[in-house]
Amino acid sequence: MTITRRHALASGAAFAGTSLLPGRLRAETKSATVAFGPVSPVYAISMIAELKGYFKDEGLDSKLLTGNSGTFGRQTLAADQALFAHGDASHPLQLTARGKPCKILLATEMVCSYANIVVRQDLYESGLTSVEKLAAYKRTDGAKPVVAATAIGSGTWVYGTYVFESRGLGDRVNWVAGGGPNTMFPSLQTKQFDAIMAPPSWIVEIEKKGFGKVIYDTSKPGIFEKDFGGTVPVLVIYALADTVEQDKALVQAVVNAIYRAMAWVKATPVAEVQALVAPKYFAGIDPDAVSAELGFDTSTWAYDGSIDKASYARGAKPWYRKGTDIPEMKYEDIVDPSFLAAAKAKYK
Repeated sequence: MTITRRHALASGAAFAGTSLLPGRLRAETKSATVAFGPVSPVYAISMIAELKGYFKDEGLDSKLLTGNSGTFGRQTLAADQALFAHGDASHPLQLTARGKPCKILLATEMVCSYANIVVRQDLYESGLTSVEKLAAYKRTDGAKPVVAATAIGSGTWVYGTYVFESRGLGDRVNWVAGGGPNTMFPSLQTKQFDAIMAPPSWIVEIEKKGFGKVIYDTSKPGIFEKDFGGTVPVLVIYALADTVEQDKALVQAVVNAIYRAMAWVKATPVAEVQALVAPKYFAGIDPDAVSAELGFDTSTWAYDGSIDKASYARGAKPWYRKGTDIPEMKYEDIVDPSFLAAAKAKYK
């Protein structure tokens, strides 16, 4: 048998945790690494699966890897430093287009929580209260307004650029990489950025501090649907295709853990969810901000992980267009719903 690097990543930790017991071999524990962007409530589902013990229940030794933007998960997966990633659905499409075939296993968000647009407080107070008014604004030097995504090519960039393009305003703004809240917030306050893309938790913090005001809010009924036509696979759990092919048991265990975490969140009051994750992961974040983000999905979507062909087709609008450099891919080639179906059958 040939041991590949990916096989070693999946099972290397097992040897350290295996010992001979009288008459039998102790059960093997597999390592499951999940990579995603900032330590933000938008990625909380893996944290919940860890804290509730669902990974452990499935025979997994879990490790969560985090970075400064959503692209971190994609980059870490591509570098073979993680076996699973949690991020924007455009990321596995981008990797597949670049010769690293991926499979999307399930969705954790179907209405984009980070497609919100926040403008500087002074601009809002001067009347820039809509996407159209922001696009018409000129900076003091006559330049187009500067709008920051976390990174160029990130999910915030994919959805933000599409909102402007869908309204015929794509050429009216300049896009820059803004990073996480530690760089985004000060740059908005000091007028380096005229607007930023922001998840719900950022909106709460920014508005409390008086740095800016939301002008495009996907938590409001009809806002997301107006531009995107309905639900779309936004945030997804994905893996390289060779991982899916080489270790189906590992993939099933990870999907089981994530699905169980989603089911628990759906059935649990937001305050209880927050009490679980906040002490370890969100101690330095405004509690109201955490609550706003944790409650987003349960208020906007059924929250069961499913991706059907209709929602995938709607996703084609932001994914497959000039600037993303992603060629069209068939649903059957990129989405593998079999693991989610098995998880649902097991945990009814």
